[in-house]
Amino acid sequence: MYATERQQEILARARQHGRVEVRELAESLDVTPETVRRDLTLLERRGLLRRMHGGAIPVERLGIEPAVADRESRMAGQKERIAKAALDELPDGGAIILDAGTTTVRLAEMLPSDRELTVVTHSLPIAMLLATRPHVTLHLLGGTVRGRTLAAVGAWTTRELRDIYADVAFLGTNGITAERGLTTPDLGEAGVKRALVAAARRTVVMADHTKFGRSDFAQVAPIEAVDTVITDTGLEPAFAEEIETAGPRVVRA
Repeated sequence: MYATERQQEILARARQHGRVEVRELAESLDVTPETVRRDLTLLERRGLLRRMHGGAIPVERLGIEPAVADRESRMAGQKERIAKAALDELPDGGAIILDAGTTTVRLAEMLPSDRELTVVTHSLPIAMLLATRPHVTLHLLGGTVRGRTLAAVGAWTTRELRDIYADVAFLGTNGITAERGLTTPDLGEAGVKRALVAAARRTVVMADHTKFGRSDFAQVAPIEAVDTVITDTGLEPAFAEEIETAGPRVVRA
C-alpha cells in the first residue's frame, strides 16, 4: 500500500468510527507506529485530522469547519456524481438558489445552456463562475463575506432573501440527521441557509455520505423542510431509510 492510499484509509476509518488509535492502525496496516504517527501529522497539517494522545479524531467531530481550499479535493468523485444527479431537479426555466459550497459549485459548472435560468447565490465562487453565462440572470446577495467559505452572511443577506421566491433551492450542509435535520458549525451560515429554504418552493440538499449521522453547532432546518436529498452510494442503506422515513426522498448517485 502506498503512503497516499494508507493515509486515505486512515482518514476513512477516522470518519467512520469517530477516532483512530496509533497501535490499532499499525497492526492492521502492517506498518510501524512511527509511520502511523507521520501519517497522522501529515493529515493534521492538511486540516483533516486533529492529533490526540495515542491517536487522532476527524476535524468534523470538533466542529471545525474546513476552508474552501481544503474541501475542494475531498470526495471529488462523489460530489461530481451528486451534482450530475441534481441536474434532474432543475426547472425547465425559472429561478433557482445555489447555496455556497464545493458541491453546489460543481452544479453551477454543469448548468445547461439550453434554458434560461435566474440564479440567486451568496457564494463568490459561484457568482464568478456564472457572471458571464449568457443564459443566466445572476443575482448576487450582499453581506459580510466569510473568508472560510467565501459566502456572504448576516442581516443584509437574509433581508434580501425576503423579497424572492425561487423554484428550487440547492443547499449544502455540514451535518444531516433525522433528529436534528440540517446543521452547520457557524450561526451566520445557518441563518442564511435557513432563509434560503424559506425563499424556495422546493429544497434539494446535496451532501456526500460523510455528512450523515453528524450534528453540528447551529441548526439550519428540520429534515421535514427538505424535499430531496442527493448523496452518493457510500451512504449506508440504514441511514437512507431513516431519512426517507422522516420525509425527504433520498437519491444515491
